Amino acid sequence: MKFSILTLFPEMFPGLLNHSIPGRALKNKKFSIETFNIRKYSHLKNNSIDGKPIGGGAGMIMRPDILQKALNHVLEKQKGSSIKTIYFTPKGRVLKQDVIKEITNYDNIIIICGRYEGIDHRFVENNNVDEISVGDYILTGGEIPAFILIDACIRFIPEVLGNRKSLNSESFENTLLEYPQYTKPLDWEGKRVPKVLFSGNHVAVEKWRLTKAQETTKKARPDLWKLYKNKLRGKKWIY
Repeated sequence: MKFSILTLFPEMFPGLLNHSIPGRALKNKKFSIETFNIRKYSHLKNNSIDGKPIGGGAGMIMRPDILQKALNHVLEKQKGSSIKTIYFTPKGRVLKQDVIKEITNYDNIIIICGRYEGIDHRFVENNNVDEISVGDYILTGGEIPAFILIDACIRFIPEVLGNRKSLNSESFENTLLEYPQYTKPLDWEGKRVPKVLFSGNHVAVEKWRLTKAQETTKKARPDLWKLYKNKLRGKKWIY
């Protein structure tokens, strides 16, 4: 899996991804990152890459001609492979686990890191760009969302995680948040690990975990709880 990042700040990468699990995977060439400085594709004075919004308004808009030149360079290097081009914007579809899984089906993922007030919409239309949002809040640029996307995607690459089973029991799998987790000591600050978890009864443990996952989801994410109930309609479920 390769990530090609179009950004004004290539020095930000690999950054966080050079540590822990992503860092080991990067070192072992399980995935790769290549950055492209958008300013290098500018034909304007001082390598400018933006312009004032037509029709008026605050801020600046990244120009489509410069972005297209940068993207064409990346696409030329990746001929013959399956490619997904992504741009982070608050108006995009929300980045969720099923979206992550969809993205991991591609060999090459191109990420456009926007700045200022965004990018010219004609560029999005002409290149079938997938607009994605990481939440209902505003960031100064697309670099932090890029870190989030890459970290979430590489977890699905074989041998990146030490235990592949953990993927199946995490939050958002089967539309449920994850159950509470505990470790030693069994007694801490007057609170004890639930007895069922060290009972040795695996059926009882799984039942407890499902029940707690349901309770957590119902309380913290009513939207996910509704989806979960709809998926289980007509089936037997615990709660």
